[in-house]
Amino acid sequence: RVENVGSGIIIDSHGHILTNYHVVENLDRVMIKLSDGKEYFAKVLGYDTYTDLAALKIATLRSLPEPKFGESKTLSVGEWVMAIGNPYGLEGTLTVGIISGIGRTDLGFNHYESFIQTDASINPGNSGGPLINLDGEIVGINTAVAAIGSGVSFAIPVEIALEVGNQLKSNGSVERGWLGVGIQKLTPELAASFNLNEYSMGVLVNSIR
Repeated sequence: RVENVGSGIIIDSHGHILTNYHVVENLDRVMIKLSDGKEYFAKVLGYDTYTDLAALKIATLRSLPEPKFGESKTLSVGEWVMAIGNPYGLEGTLTVGIISGIGRTDLGFNHYESFIQTDASINPGNSGGPLINLDGEIVGINTAVAAIGSGVSFAIPVEIALEVGNQLKSNGSVERGWLGVGIQKLTPELAASFNLNEYSMGVLVNSIR
């Protein structure tokens, strides 16, 4: 019985695959179907609920093709991108759009957020698939569709995804450092109350833990 359908990317030739955690959450078995039609059962090596990412491994004797990875930090608003995945189980679907925004936070999807916003259609089943620039490089991992309306979709920057994926591949979990302070954005009003001339840089430390 198929309980969930999603997408993913091969991150190395040895069969390691990265996808969204919510795609494989609470599943007893995970079946991977590659673009050439071959199917494999996958082992979940680890997952990170803070970024909604999971690393899988399939056993194969052949060397799998590796994708090209770009840099999300070089993306500009208005730049064309493509989303590839399996929306509603429709294999190999490609949609095209532009970068609508970068560094989106406080959306309530994940604990750590710095999303790429795009108007390329991302539907159920696209989760975990790649967001690709016009050079064919993966710049993000498609992860969420906003409930606020159509045409608003989000992807995890590829740098975050690969860092988390490599830790999950090696350790099965993600280790993070913690700084015992709470922070908030330094607004013009707060800057004025502290007699500060600059408010465009820095944050306000509002608690110590």
